[in-house]
Amino acid sequence: MTLSMKESPTGLVFKIRVQPRSSKNAVVGIHGDALKIKLTAPPVGGKANKACLQFLARCLGIAKTDLEIVSGQTSRTKHIHLAFPSGEAATKDEKARLTRLLRNLADE
Repeated sequence: MTLSMKESPTGLVFKIRVQPRSSKNAVVGIHGDALKIKLTAPPVGGKANKACLQFLARCLGIAKTDLEIVSGQTSRTKHIHLAFPSGEAATKDEKARLTRLLRNLADE
């Protein structure tokens, strides 16, 4: 299976599948067409969502503010919007770099 990614006017939208209350934070591959992520945080009061965005930002080497959960706030399957920097040249290079990083995370 491959990771589903769709380009938006301001960035990239991709699916993740979250497994809360795990023993460690880790990307564990692909679940259907979504990136599967294990998190230690419980799914209570938005803690798992917050931990998910922090963990993804750290894995991708970007600011947490560049990530947003656009759907699935209360579901294990979520759609994440990854915002690209503004400016045509920066967007092109950064888009390629972040797309590569996401694919690499999925292959681990």
